[in-house]
Parts: sequence; C-alpha cells; structure tokens
Amino acid sequence: MKIRKELWFGFVLMALIVAAAIGMLLSVDKVTNGHIGLLMLSLVVVAIMLGFPTAFTLMGMGMLFTWLAYERDTTRTLDLMVQSAFKVMGNDVLIAIPLFVFMGYLVERANLIEKLFRSLHLSMARVPGSLAVATLVTCAVFATATGIVGAVVTLMGLLALPAMLRAGYSVPVSAGAITAGGCLGILIPPSVLLIVYGATAGVSVVQLYAGAFFPGLMLAGLYVLYVIILAKLKPAWAPPLSADERTVALPRPLVSLGATHEDRALPFLMRAVRTGGNAEASPRYLRRQLLVLLLPAIFFLLGGIWAYSQSTATPTVYEVPVELERLGAGHSSGGSSGLAEPPGSGLAEPPGSGLAEPPGSDDVTAPASGLAEPPGAGDAVANGVSEPPGAPAAAGGLSEPPGEAVPEADAERRAPPPRSGSCWASVRWHCWPITRCSTWRGWKSSRCCWPASSRWSC
Repeated sequence: MKIRKELWFGFVLMALIVAAAIGMLLSVDKVTNGHIGLLMLSLVVVAIMLGFPTAFTLMGMGMLFTWLAYERDTTRTLDLMVQSAFKVMGNDVLIAIPLFVFMGYLVERANLIEKLFRSLHLSMARVPGSLAVATLVTCAVFATATGIVGAVVTLMGLLALPAMLRAGYSVPVSAGAITAGGCLGILIPPSVLLIVYGATAGVSVVQLYAGAFFPGLMLAGLYVLYVIILAKLKPAWAPPLSADERTVALPRPLVSLGATHEDRALPFLMRAVRTGGNAEASPRYLRRQLLVLLLPAIFFLLGGIWAYSQSTATPTVYEVPVELERLGAGHSSGGSSGLAEPPGSGLAEPPGSGLAEPPGSDDVTAPASGLAEPPGAGDAVANGVSEPPGAPAAAGGLSEPPGEAVPEADAERRAPPPRSGSCWASVRWHCWPITRCSTWRGWKSSRCCWPASSRWSC
C-alpha cells in the first residue's frame, strides 16, 4: 500500500516530537513538574494529529498529568477537576463564547456569507485579484460574527476556494487569502480569544476590544493591498474574471419588457412604472424593484439629514427647580452651564478674629496695625525702641559693651523685639570687629554680633 506524502509528514513529525520528549526525560537526573508539563504538551499535539477529539484529548491529558503531579493522589485530582469546572461555569464573561459560536452558526445556516461573497465578487470585478479581495473582505466581516478562526477558514474554504481555482488562481494565493483572512477572527472584535484572555488575566474585555479593533482593520487593509499589488505584478497568479463570469442574468419580468445589460437601470424602471408594465411585470413588482434601486440613495439622504439636524440643533436648556437653585445647582448669571456657588460660600473671616488690644493699654494711642506700645513707651527714641529699666541710655538708644562703639545701623539692626503688653525683652549682644564679616540677614557689616542672653521684664 502506498502512503501519501501528507501521512509521511505527519508520522515523521509525531515521531520527532515523541523522541524529543523521551530524550528530555532521559537526560535529566530528576524529573520535575516542568518536565511533566512539557511531556503533556507533546502528547497533546500527537493525540490531536492522530485524530482524537480536541475536547476529550485536553480533558484526558489534564486529568492524567494532574494525577502524576499530585503524586498519584486520586482525591486531590478529582477535587481540582470539580473546582476548575465550577470556576469556569461561574465566570460571567465566558458566557459570550457559546453565544458567539451560535451567532456564527446562524449566519452560516442562513446562507448570508455565500450571498455576501457573491455580491463582493461581482462588485469588485474590475479590481485586480477580485476573488482574493472579496475573500479577504468576507473573512473580515464573518470574523465579527464568529470570533474564531476555524469556522471562518472552514466556511470560506468551501465557498471561495473552488471559485478561485475555477477562475485560474494559483493554489498558494488561494490558500493564503483564505488562511490570512481567517486569522482576522481572533483580532477583530468580538473575538473569543480576547474574551478568554480577559477572563484569565483579569483585564477588561472592552479595553481589549478597543485596542484590537483598529489593528485588525489595518491588517485586513494591508492584506487587500498586498493582493492587489501581487495581481498587478503577476497576472498569471490571479487572472481577471472573464466577461461571462462578470455577467449577471436579468430577471425574466424585466427581460419581457425588453431590458438588456446596456440599459440604465433607473431610467428603464421609471419608464416601465409610467407605462404600467405587462402580464409578467406587474406595477407592484416594478415599484418594488425601483425601491430596491433607490434604497442606498434613501439611506444616504436620511443620514445626511440626521447629521445636519444634529449639527445645527439648538442645545436644550433645562429648567432647574427652585429647590435645587436654593442648594446652588441653578445656572449662574453669566450663562455658564456649571454649578453655581451657594450664597456666602467664600472664605470669610470669623467674627472677632482681629488682633485685640492687651488689657491696660487704653491710655496708649494704638497704631494702625492694632498693636499698642507698652506703658512708658512715650519716652522712646524716634525709632520706636526704648531702653530696658536700669540701663544707661546712650545717644543712639542702645548701650555698648565696654570698649566697643556700635554704628547707628548696627543699633537699628540689633534692637530688641517690640514689647507686647506690659512686658518687654532685654537682649545682651556680643560683638567684635573683623576684616570681613559673614552675611547676617542679608546685610554685611564690619563687625559680627550675636545675642548672648535675653530676659523679659514686666
């Protein structure tokens, strides 16, 4: 018996996978869970290539290698199986997967994809590589209804592959257009793969859809552009359609009225409606055909009217109840649409927060800032600084240490702080002259001083 090349390729590939797994296990001193996981993946690939159902293969391999990883503990293995099944069934996000598959099944059984492919094929008859372009566009549309790769590739392989081979397309171009278009099903939303990833990784599925939408459309556009350029450069790989394949047979009622492919559809139907038709083409049939012909223009006109009305519509001004206005929710007098400030919402000074005069200072004239001089301040010098009790008054208002003469500017700078109430502070300063003095409060002097001691007198 002669074995086909495809079978030889599959058997050789499975043998290499099994040999690599066995060699990995024999080359290590201790088998860990990582080695068991790699062995499981290799056996899953081999079992699927042998033709076992994917669902039962994954379930059986998972249970078997979980039992091996748990050191042959059957109870823990079965408990994990039940918990995993309950977690999957309790996930609300995964409910969308069977619903997407069901939607794709309805689209396929309603024969909508075949009609869409035929319509795109005829509308793109003058585009180079029209069949491959129609295949890619149909795959992109069908991908939004299924969200998986297998359904798109299988259905388009049954619809588009025979048509492309009959039209003289090369096998690589035909197969490549179908497989490339089918892979868009995992990228263009809604995608089953993005749902599974979002549920597993805890990421928002809506954000994944938003991130994958434009890359999917861009990839579909690049596929179409590549096919058109390839058909231009190598017409033998994607030959143009013949005249017979571009022709669509006219309905018999219209042929009975004398319709041909050279006639314009709109003028012919308008004339037929005015004349009333004949026995095969009733006036109702002609009006229905005219409506179908004008339907795109009607939709375009309605869309333009709606867009114009939305752009020129006056914004609606809602009346705010009096109760809400009292709470500060009414519109401001400037016409702004934001919430108005409630009355008196600004920052106000608390009552009596100003600086009050100390007791016993009524006989002293208070300055504008509200601070009064302590008793006995009338004998102060012109700069507002007085000597402490018992200190000999100097010409400048401050006494110098023995042997030291203080400049007038130093006296102003080293004056004691203002007295508050009936108490004042007396400060003793130590000063000495040096060649270059460091900056003290932003002012340089020929001598440096610092306070040595201070005391309060009342």
